[in-house]
Amino acid sequence: MENSPELNGKYLGEITGDFAKISNTLKEGAYQVKIRKISDYPIFPISRTESQIGQKLLGKEEVGTDWNFNISYLDEFVQRKLVDDDKLEAFKEAYKDPDEFCCLFVVDKDFVNFIFIPYPED
Repeated sequence: MENSPELNGKYLGEITGDFAKISNTLKEGAYQVKIRKISDYPIFPISRTESQIGQKLLGKEEVGTDWNFNISYLDEFVQRKLVDDDKLEAFKEAYKDPDEFCCLFVVDKDFVNFIFIPYPED
């Protein structure tokens, strides 16, 4: 579950540009999911259109981004069969430290995948 080679430079540029604007909010969201013991695996579904995965965190109109950012966690992905039960351990092993990396689930018409982006250093 590494960053996909399908994620071309244009895509990555758009995502990281938006990510840079709101990374502190995402990092705080991941922290809250963990300290409230909701999950050790926070995930941020992002899409250009409204998404039914997770709960809306930041809408693109609100923050001036190209992507909507939702907040979720691994259990929802398992319940929705987005992560198969037989792939659960592999997902957990591939998941990067949520204090250092943001787990994004990118949903777009030609691309659906998990990517990990490091949070900027303070």
